[in-house]
Amino acid sequence: MGKIDIATKQYMSHRDIIADAFNFYIYDGRQVIKPEELQKIDTAEIALPYGNDADVAVQKLRDNLMLWSMAKDDEAVYVVLGIENQDKIHYAIAVKNMLYDALQYAKQVEEAKRSYRDRSKKKQIKLNSEEFLSGLKKEDKLMPVITLVVYFGDKDWDGAKSIHEMLSVDNVELLSYVLDYKINLIEPAKISDENFDKFKTDLGAVMQFIKHQSDKDGSWIKGNSRFNHVEKEAVELINIITGAKFAGDDKEEVVDMCRAWENSMKDAKIEGKIETLYEECEMSIPDIAKKVSKPEEYVREVIKRMKAACL
Repeated sequence: MGKIDIATKQYMSHRDIIADAFNFYIYDGRQVIKPEELQKIDTAEIALPYGNDADVAVQKLRDNLMLWSMAKDDEAVYVVLGIENQDKIHYAIAVKNMLYDALQYAKQVEEAKRSYRDRSKKKQIKLNSEEFLSGLKKEDKLMPVITLVVYFGDKDWDGAKSIHEMLSVDNVELLSYVLDYKINLIEPAKISDENFDKFKTDLGAVMQFIKHQSDKDGSWIKGNSRFNHVEKEAVELINIITGAKFAGDDKEEVVDMCRAWENSMKDAKIEGKIETLYEECEMSIPDIAKKVSKPEEYVREVIKRMKAACL
C-alpha cells in the first residue's frame, strides 16, 4: 500500500468526513447523515477468485465501511455505507464495487442463516423448507449497501462509470437483459467552485485544492475563507497528494493556507530572481544575498536545488 493510499484511507476513516462525503453526494450538502449515527463495521470480505492466476478465494479489505443507523417513523433504519478511495483512475472499479456490494449482501444472508439455524437447533424457531433452503424468512429484508468512490486526482475520470460502459456490445435490445451497475463518484474536476461550500468539513478544502493544484495564479484561493483555517490532517493530506509544502505553526491545530500560499508565491518569485542573477548575471552568492535581502545560506540552498533539477 502506497503513501497516498495509507493517507487517504486514514483521513476517510473519520465519521464526520464520511458523513460529509455522503451528505454532499446524496443530499446536496444537507446534513441528513450525522457522524454520531455511524458505526464502524468489519471491512473484510471473502471474495471469489477472478482475474489472472486466480485459484482460491481471497480476503479483500474495503477501504472504509460504516453502518448508518437512523430513526425513521419511530423505527430504526440501517444502511451500509462503503468508501473506496482512488488517487488514480481505476478502469475496473465498477466490477470491483459490484463485487464488494454483492459480498456484503451475501454476508447479511449468511449471518441471518446462521442465526436462524442456531435458534432452530435450540427449538427457539421453526423454519419451513423454503426458509431453511434460503436461510431467510419470507418477511426478512436486507440492509441497503451504498459504495461511494472518492477520487483524489485532478484530471477528469475517463474510466467506465458503469458495467454497461465496460461491455463489448452496445445493442440496446440485448443490453436491456444485462443488469447494469453504476458507480457513485466524487470527482474534484467536475465540482464547480461554488459547490465546494456544500462540504461542511475540510474534505471540501482537500477536493478544491486538488482540482486547482496546477493553477499558477492562485486567484481561486485568495480571499477564500475556507482556506483560512484548515485542520493540519487535511493540510498534510494535501501535501502528500499534490506535493505542496504547506507548513503551519506546531502549536496551532489549523493552518492559514491563504497566507501560506501568498508566502510561497513570494518565495517562488525570489527564487526565480536568484536563478536569474546567478545564471544570467553571474553574480556571486554574497552579492545575490544582498540583492534579494536573504541570508547567503538561503541563496546557496536555492542554487543547490536549481542545479539538482537540471541533472
